Amino acid sequence: MNRKNTWTDYAIHVWLMLLALITILPFYNVLITSFADPAAVVKQQFYLIPTSFNLSSYEILLKGSYIGRALTNSLIVTLVGVTVNMLVTTCGAYALSKKGMPGRNVMMSGVIFAMLFSGGLIPFYLTIKNLKLINSYGAMILPVAVSTFFLIVMINQFRSIPSELEESAKMDGANDIFILFRIVIPISKPTIAAITLFYAVARWNEWYYAMLFMTDTKMYPMQLFLRNMLMDVTKMARDDMGASMVAQLSETYPDGLKMASVIITMAPIMLVYPFLQKYFAAGVTLGAVKE
Repeated sequence: MNRKNTWTDYAIHVWLMLLALITILPFYNVLITSFADPAAVVKQQFYLIPTSFNLSSYEILLKGSYIGRALTNSLIVTLVGVTVNMLVTTCGAYALSKKGMPGRNVMMSGVIFAMLFSGGLIPFYLTIKNLKLINSYGAMILPVAVSTFFLIVMINQFRSIPSELEESAKMDGANDIFILFRIVIPISKPTIAAITLFYAVARWNEWYYAMLFMTDTKMYPMQLFLRNMLMDVTKMARDDMGASMVAQLSETYPDGLKMASVIITMAPIMLVYPFLQKYFAAGVTLGAVKE
């Protein structure tokens, strides 16, 4: 039914636009600060209208060696980590979605238990150390090989698929591996795409395990590099670029270096979002409803 907008509708629209503006302003501030000209910067915390445009912060960061290694490490952790995440999650969910599987109830109880309890930080660290994973990509990938929440979402999604499809495939001689990769996964593409993106964001934002298990700065991912940059930008830049860049560094706006680091860190994952965002609502909703 068509109806005219009331003053209440307009008030709600204005309020939502104000909320959107408040959400966008911090990112806008980060962006224009990263391009700030040190000579034109005044002492204030927020710059609404930029008065200059300078790429010196990005130039200094990209000339250093740390950020290149950090980007490479984050890419490796993200690509390999998401591959491991999806293989373990899809295969585990497919097996646990079968009500007739022996030991299924015991395994599901273990999954639920893992969501509620952990062994503690010190036993966790000793386990990683005994496995000789210190200063390796495995320390950032294997401890988070599967998310129990996403595993349960995937189980519910696989249960929603009509069993007649699998029965007809088995009558034609298909085995479980063929059914999973040729029938179940294509049907579950929205849920899998949404979970893949969630995993990718989590792996790209990885810094905690790197902080615990990485003593070699060459193994730092991008998020840990950003953390150290925000804590002490001058020391980080001097250690990275050496004495030859000290003079240029002293003429650079420190907050500009910090904000440029934030932009470089956010850019890759932000470019992925638009392509998979359409799967969010459908994917999570399909897998979240239990029969």
